[in-house]
Parts: sequence; C-alpha cells; structure tokens
Amino acid sequence: MATGTPARAPIRWQVARLVERRVETATAQTLVLEVPDWPGHLPGQHVDVRLTAPDGYQAARSYSIAGPAVDGPGGPRIEVTVQRVPDGEVSPYLIDVFGAGDPVEVRGPLGGWFIWRSEDTAPVQLVAGGSGIVPLMAMIRARRAVGSKVPFRLIYSVRTAQDVIYADELRRRGRDDFGLDVAYVYTREAPDGWRGEPHRVGLADVNTHGWPPDLEPLTYVCGPTGFVEAVADLLVGLGHSSRRIRTERFGPTG
Repeated sequence: MATGTPARAPIRWQVARLVERRVETATAQTLVLEVPDWPGHLPGQHVDVRLTAPDGYQAARSYSIAGPAVDGPGGPRIEVTVQRVPDGEVSPYLIDVFGAGDPVEVRGPLGGWFIWRSEDTAPVQLVAGGSGIVPLMAMIRARRAVGSKVPFRLIYSVRTAQDVIYADELRRRGRDDFGLDVAYVYTREAPDGWRGEPHRVGLADVNTHGWPPDLEPLTYVCGPTGFVEAVADLLVGLGHSSRRIRTERFGPTG
C-alpha cells in the first residue's frame, strides 16, 4: 500500500475582474480584483496575472497580494499594487488601459516561504525598498485584521516622500495600530523636518529603528536585488541569524 502526502491539485488560471482602482503614487496603482473562486491566501504570498492579446500572444507577471481577501457581492476580492515599468508589457496596460469590469486571468496564491503567520509570536521587522512595501503591507494589514499584538517595526526606503506607496494609510496605522512603528529612509530628497541627509539604509537606521538580534525577530526584506542583498548582509553582520531573515527580490520586468 502506498503511503504519503496526497498530491496537491495544480493551481489553475481563473478569470478575475477589476472592480476598483486607487492611485498610490505617480507610478503606482492598487487594483481590486474580484476572483469568484479565490481559495484564500497568507500575507506575503503573490499571484500571477496573465494577459492575452487578440493574436494569442500571452504575457504574465507576478504581483504580491497587498492585503487580506474581503468578501464582495460577486465573490472574494484581492488587491495587487502595480508599479509602472517603462517599456513593460503588462504594467502599462494594467495602469492605463485596464478598465472597471474588464477580465484578466489570475493564478494563485503562490509562495510559501515569504509569509507571516498570525500564530507566530516573535517580534517582526520589515525592511522595504520602493514597491517592496507591498507584501510587507499585507502583513501589517493582516496583523490588524486578526487583532495580533505582535510588535512590528517597518523601515521603508524610498527616493522621495512622493514615492511612498500607501502614504496616508501608513501614517494612520503608525498612529493608531498599537505596536506598529514606521520609519522612513530617503535616498534622493528628504522632506522638511526629516533629520539627516538622504542616504541608503545603513547601520544607524537598523540599530535605531529595527529590533536587536537578541530578541530573535522574524525579519522580512523586500525590494530590488541590490537593496535586499545589502540589507541582508547588514543584518547578518549585526548578529541576526540568517535563518530568521526572509527575503524577496523584485525584478525589473513589467
């Protein structure tokens, strides 16, 4: 008799429809998609989005899911935040052409490593570079949704204040979500009142706004490859265990 874990059914493509969009920055928008057969997901997972041209040509990209699914009149709804990539095949269409009620194929949820589970009790530190905030925002939103008291600290690196995705919500959550601390690092132009000169995330930022290694926090780092590698090396150099650091890199395709 054969024994073992039953094979998991393959994740299939299904049709979603756009029900809402929100402008986050000059180059980023959040799309709310209604997915009737959505099976649920964990914060940090992502979804594939596929477009098909009239001639049959297809292009697919992966996008992190920005928060918990919510119920809608036509089924569950999920959010993805899309950053425009110059000369991209998918992101310009989703931002400029994709209209309310239009269909798009999605497949997910995908990914089982870069996730936060609400039953984890360790402190959490999140380090985001640019649009790498998206899966980390999903964790912040999930924390509030389940009423978790786990302390979170977010370090968010952006070029300028105008590039902060979810700016108003992060400001509100930093004020109202007890146990959530939010700090920014500006690399090109800092707003009035921000101490210091523009710079990349460094030792002082992590020491000031992150958790010390002896607390054994769970750390999630997401952003461009160079950013992720530099931050991960910095954390390990400070004494954080590599086993407690989870990373996700965003590629340039769009």
